[in-house]
Amino acid sequence: MIQEKKFYVTTPIYYVNDIPHIGHAYTTIAADILARYNRLQGKDVFFLTGTDEHGQKVEKAAKEKGKTPQEHADAMVENFRELWGKLNISNDAFIRTTDTPHIKTVQGLMQFLWDKGEIEKRSYSGWYCTPDERFWTGKDLVEGKCPDCGRPVDQIHEENYFFLMSKYQDRLVRHIEDNPDFLLPETRRNEVLGFLRNNTLGDLCISRPKSRLAWGVPLPFDENFVTYVWFDALVNYFSATRYLAPEAGNAKLGDFWWPADHHLVGKDILTTHAVYWSTMLMALNLPLPGNIFAHGWWTVDGKKMSKSVGNVVDPNAMADQYGVDAFRYFLFREVPFGLDGDFSEDALVRRINTDLANDLGNLLSRFLSMDEKYFDGTIEALVSLSPGLREFAAQCGSANAAAHDRHNWSHLRFNSILDSVWEIVREANNYIARTEPWKLAKKDEGELKRVMFGLWNALRLTALSLYPFMPATSENIWRQIGLRALVEEVQQNRSGAGARIFEWNWIPAYAIKTAKGAQLFPRIEKAEKDEGKAEKKEQKKEMAKMTEPGTRELIGIEDFAKVELKVGKVISAERVEKSAKLIKLKVDTGEERQIVAGIGKSYDPEYLVGKKIIVVANLKPAKLMGIESQGMLLAATGEDGVCSILALDRDVDQGARIK
Repeated sequence: MIQEKKFYVTTPIYYVNDIPHIGHAYTTIAADILARYNRLQGKDVFFLTGTDEHGQKVEKAAKEKGKTPQEHADAMVENFRELWGKLNISNDAFIRTTDTPHIKTVQGLMQFLWDKGEIEKRSYSGWYCTPDERFWTGKDLVEGKCPDCGRPVDQIHEENYFFLMSKYQDRLVRHIEDNPDFLLPETRRNEVLGFLRNNTLGDLCISRPKSRLAWGVPLPFDENFVTYVWFDALVNYFSATRYLAPEAGNAKLGDFWWPADHHLVGKDILTTHAVYWSTMLMALNLPLPGNIFAHGWWTVDGKKMSKSVGNVVDPNAMADQYGVDAFRYFLFREVPFGLDGDFSEDALVRRINTDLANDLGNLLSRFLSMDEKYFDGTIEALVSLSPGLREFAAQCGSANAAAHDRHNWSHLRFNSILDSVWEIVREANNYIARTEPWKLAKKDEGELKRVMFGLWNALRLTALSLYPFMPATSENIWRQIGLRALVEEVQQNRSGAGARIFEWNWIPAYAIKTAKGAQLFPRIEKAEKDEGKAEKKEQKKEMAKMTEPGTRELIGIEDFAKVELKVGKVISAERVEKSAKLIKLKVDTGEERQIVAGIGKSYDPEYLVGKKIIVVANLKPAKLMGIESQGMLLAATGEDGVCSILALDRDVDQGARIK
């Protein structure tokens, strides 16, 4: 049984010859999210990642570069260490299969299985794929080639040592059936069960002759052979608990940390983990991990990533261009973890601009500006809640509870968790629109204090819940809303009354003084493409012409009937950077749309939120200062240059057609 107070999560150990790509980053960030969350819950956490450094391909690559395999591995491993530092990965240890303690552990387990009669020597004939370092039977081949990589295979006749994996087939099936969460997601579980129920499991070749491959862990019972790279690699999860894990009281390290709570892997290595590793552990009389989770792959604009095509996503470049936290957020908000996902920079930019800049960044900025303006950056903690604040607190509390739901976390439903966090953000933005703090400032300071306290709590809970996904952003929010250091504060408040830090009404023991910092997530304006520029330029000329006195043309009723006017409700509003005139509005006209309007000299953005306006809903999109406007609002401008938005004399639902 997995101990409640400890949490052990692993990534695969990555092949040292690889250049890190988005798949490596995806698995490792997922493990980091789990590790950070469980640390916040007060658990002892061990987060392991590392590199797989033995095998024929490493030996071959080193020879081509005129290096020893160890020298080659020492140079290549830095690619992964540097990337994990850049992506803010909080791993507790980094294992290398060339570590001496790991090699000794592999040899000790090999000797145990040999002495127990779980390994035997046989003559063998089979088809061998050198790039994958794997044997295949004739029926496995696809058109005479490796079924995994599609490359040619060689027929090999030799003696080798075999782990008697076949004897554990029925036991493994029972374990999977009795433990529904052992293999996730469910589609992967069904895939493995289908394979085991419909095929006879063979024995596993776990050695290579030194005459063919010298770069590997020598077998302890036969110096003429080295260990098959997969047996060596899989043992890392156990060997690390013997020499790399954090101290855990007086318990022996391995006894405390094993088994792992989660092995995170890509779906391409599910079989090696679900079948090879599980049966190896059974033979070793060791408990199986709590869960093996096999996530999907990322495609790029609908195509499989390929070096030859040139569409491999470099996580270093993404982090440099868009920011580490934005990249981390996108990967786990865009696609449910476990499914395949499609990566595009356009989708990443949309997430940054809508979720991070508009929703979260705008919320923080508005709160801090109002708090500075009305209360000189102070927040007063309140016990008495008005009916409106009580309702808001209940909505945020419900979303916060969903963000910390144990089932979602144990099943790695990251996008559902982020949906719940964004429910808090949405509720907070709507709360500002409902309460109109700028009006309360003129007539009800007491209620304004309650509104500001509510918004402060919503931002605090957002920062806490976002921390595993976006640690730097969460710490930034935490400090701007007047708190000291998120992780340290949580650690200091883990027990007793302080445990309420994850709940609505927690307040620190010191005075709160907010301090507005730099914009959380500046919007990204992508350069206009060459195509369509001339058309847009002509459109702007025509729009300008229509506003010039004396140049208007009369139109018929049939032309006017083409104009679709709708009632819209302003959801959010903000000034366009470097423009005194333009305001960017998010408007609900039955569907959400973005409108850029030149009303900035007559209206403050805060005043506009919640207002009902009249919108030309079928106007071709146009760009103003590089920002797309998906419609136009109706306003009149007097001789003094002050404009007035056209409004209705009674309330009408947004989306209503004006006839």
